[in-house]
Amino acid sequence: MGEELIEALLELEKEKGIQKEVILRAIEEALNASYCKPMAEMTVAGKDADTEVRIDYETGRVSVIAKKVVVEEVTDESCEISLAKARSYDPTFEVGEIAEEEITPSNFGRIAAQKAKQIILQKLKDYERSMLYETYSEKKDDIVTGTIQRIEYKNGRDGEERVIHMELGRIDGILRQKEQVEGEAYKVYDRIKAYVVEVKDKGKKKSQEPCVILSRSHPNLVRRLLEMEVPEIQNGTVEIKSIAREAGSRSKIAVFSNNENVEPVGACIGPKGTRIQNVVDELRGERIDIIKWSADPEELIASSLSPARVLRTYIDEEAHSALVVVPEDQLSLAIGGNKGQNVRLAAKLTGWRIDIKSDAEVRQDAENAIFGGEEE
Repeated sequence: MGEELIEALLELEKEKGIQKEVILRAIEEALNASYCKPMAEMTVAGKDADTEVRIDYETGRVSVIAKKVVVEEVTDESCEISLAKARSYDPTFEVGEIAEEEITPSNFGRIAAQKAKQIILQKLKDYERSMLYETYSEKKDDIVTGTIQRIEYKNGRDGEERVIHMELGRIDGILRQKEQVEGEAYKVYDRIKAYVVEVKDKGKKKSQEPCVILSRSHPNLVRRLLEMEVPEIQNGTVEIKSIAREAGSRSKIAVFSNNENVEPVGACIGPKGTRIQNVVDELRGERIDIIKWSADPEELIASSLSPARVLRTYIDEEAHSALVVVPEDQLSLAIGGNKGQNVRLAAKLTGWRIDIKSDAEVRQDAENAIFGGEEE
């Protein structure tokens, strides 16, 4: 301990940004806990030695200071000091006052050096974890690319759960079962993109590294992939207004252009469909419908049912619902397979409850209403 320690800490401060005062304070606390407390417990019954380890932050010198009661006659040297000796330090001392005396043992420098080494190593580990956490916290709500390192199966409340561990550079990512896409196959060493849902700090376990919680099923994965592929979205010309997704199967995206000379749907699809195809490939074949967003709910709802052709849309503002009329041959397309997926996604995309009828059904309803009224 001494000048060499201060020089090492100054170098560490320069390289890592860890202030030397922070480390020296930690060393002091550790020495006080490991040396002074046990020392106090070994004193005469009923008396506690008030000792303290101090480090000179300029020179690095370590000393052990005992706070002792000034007495006429000493009965316990660990916590008492004679009046004569106290006045050799300061002639103003009186009996009953507290005097400080250095009692640094001859071997204390070695003890302090060992403790300093432990603290510095721990502070370096803490610093590395902190930097990793800060770096990846900035990536929250963004996309990262990683390599699958291992796949494990755990027993959970809902049965066996598949957990995928990914390497993201200097930190690990976890892709839990609920964030995976049903039907997607994952293999060790596969490189995949995933959306960062959350970055967890080390928490209570100091040895635990920060962890990145990932998702392949989150709707914002589609948003970020489109942003990567479409320059017009990156520069703000085209906006993604809404996304509805059933991961692994189909997504609907409503886009809007802030420039009347830029067609938003075409910008997202790209030349010969290259832009949207890159997104589809990354999502392993997931179908993506891109529609033009409109402030007019009738127009928006009609577009949201693409690729079905809509004849008329009736809006009920109070119920926030819509009745959509389509040609007879478009009814199944408008509703969609997989238990009405197309209309279900359209409702999520627009925020409106949507009912669909064919023009033949509407005519039949009208006829029933008219003739039923005549019979009455």
